[in-house]
Amino acid sequence: TGKEDDFAGAAGVKGFVAFINRGKTVLHPNVFAAMGDRQSDQGTNIGVEVAMQWDSGYSEEVLCFTNNNPLRDGGTHLTGLRAAMTRVINKYIDDSELAKKAKVEVTGDDMREGLCCVLSVKVPEPKFSSQTKDKLVSSEVRGPVEDIVSRLLHDYLQERPADAKIIVGKIIEAARAREAARKARDMTRRKGVLDGMGLPGKLADCQEKDPAMCEIYLVEGDSAGGSAKQGRDRKFQAILPLKGKILNVEKARNEKLLTSNEILILITALGTGIGKGGGVGGTPGADDFNVAKLRYHRIIIMTDADVDGAHIRTLLLTFFYRQMPELIERGHIYIAQPPLYKVKAGKEEQYLKDTAALDGFLLRIALKDASVQLGAEGSDVLSGEALADLARKHQQAESVINRLMGFMDAEALRAIADGVSLNLDTVADAEHSAVALQAKLRELNTSGAPAEVAGEFDERSDKPILRISRRHHGNVKSTVLTQDFVIGADYATLADAAAAVRGLIGNGAKVMRGEGERRKEEKVVDFRQAMRWLIGQAENATARQRYKGLGEMNPAQLWETTLDPTVRRLLKVQIDDAIEADRVFTMLMGDEVEPRREFIEKNALRAGNIDI
Repeated sequence: TGKEDDFAGAAGVKGFVAFINRGKTVLHPNVFAAMGDRQSDQGTNIGVEVAMQWDSGYSEEVLCFTNNNPLRDGGTHLTGLRAAMTRVINKYIDDSELAKKAKVEVTGDDMREGLCCVLSVKVPEPKFSSQTKDKLVSSEVRGPVEDIVSRLLHDYLQERPADAKIIVGKIIEAARAREAARKARDMTRRKGVLDGMGLPGKLADCQEKDPAMCEIYLVEGDSAGGSAKQGRDRKFQAILPLKGKILNVEKARNEKLLTSNEILILITALGTGIGKGGGVGGTPGADDFNVAKLRYHRIIIMTDADVDGAHIRTLLLTFFYRQMPELIERGHIYIAQPPLYKVKAGKEEQYLKDTAALDGFLLRIALKDASVQLGAEGSDVLSGEALADLARKHQQAESVINRLMGFMDAEALRAIADGVSLNLDTVADAEHSAVALQAKLRELNTSGAPAEVAGEFDERSDKPILRISRRHHGNVKSTVLTQDFVIGADYATLADAAAAVRGLIGNGAKVMRGEGERRKEEKVVDFRQAMRWLIGQAENATARQRYKGLGEMNPAQLWETTLDPTVRRLLKVQIDDAIEADRVFTMLMGDEVEPRREFIEKNALRAGNIDI
């Protein structure tokens, strides 16, 4: 498949924490690591490994394992860890009188802001809360974890005063921010924003009161929101238009969240509250996040199919992932898939979700009453499913070429689809392939000097490659074809299309479409020319409308395409790899510019919708 997975195990849980924190701004260089064995009160031997490091972010990431099995909901080992952290760090802060000087009261939540932690225990015959093994309930585990972490964390803070100062500074800053957020909550509560008594004026609520039957669309823009309000089913569908781009919560604390009007409107509409420890002294408050108060069990993000729409969708996903992750875990978040095209051919009218669907529609129209005469009069004629099979292979090859031509030589890809076979097993094989590809490129070249192809050994990859060089406006542009490409799926698609039509078309061949007086035909020299003509005929027979935004649809069209549960397409947001999800959100939405720049430079040419 060309896909690679790397499994790392160096340095144990300490190395795991360093791996998770790559791309983040870590606050202290020395990862805290503790390891040990303890006898539990029941006499069993409990093995404990833990590593912790704080970063400049605001979210907590704690990964718990029992006998190497990941536990989503933690358990007694996590309880022991938190108890040890709270006791040891609070004592360190009290002894240094830092909290007293800062005039704040520190809570356990403050200590875990920006914390990355991996906790692993080895337990004979562990007990779990359910068959899914999401939570450890073995009571004998808490004591050994608390004992080992307490002793070694105390030593760490005493022996590394520079690291301790940074960690405690982060914790006190978090406590100050929590207090500021509490005051902001009080202010918004007095205004009636968070108490749920007054719903936002922009919200068009539904009539149904059972949350399990209700859904809310978060719609980009007032224009599309207005159309959605008119087109919806008022019984169970609520509409909340969102104006502009919401706050990037990856870079903001709760006190800033609570000053963002669009965020407050969203929180109020959902009814769950936000955050934790909003009460006095960090105890649970009435406005804290509570999934039981969710007013809609389907939350559907509906944005335009352009760059701004993708950005707004990403900001909303970041908000839910960082502030309300339980909504994603419980499967409440969806992404609407409004159509990009409306097409009409004769009496047939369809909405199509993307360009690939449009290509499929045009191919179906093109093949209606179509046939290809393979040579002069009297030669075999290709039609029906046999023609459709070759046409689909051709279209798949064209799709590969269109996708790769942004960063690979388009004519070289075309040459492979025309039958040039490449072999990069050795440098000699690469040189032979270069000669064959060079000859085909000279044949295909229609303007300017043809490309120069060379087979050579690449020292960086330690493998043979093909280098294709073209001179363009005085500059030389090079494309490299690697062995990974030659053994990959894209090359196989091109080669398969070439093999399917090799030697198929002879002299005097022609393509035909239609019946009786409406029959049209065209002489062709190869199958690609025949397909180009057929697709052109289909395009001429098709009326096409491309929706640049949701606001271009009227209420009836929005219902037909995006609101009607019987025909709409929704994507459920799921997280299969929590570590990778955290890395991606941190890289794309966080403060560090360099990892984001590297990602853009690596993937920009692969993107299909870039604003320039």
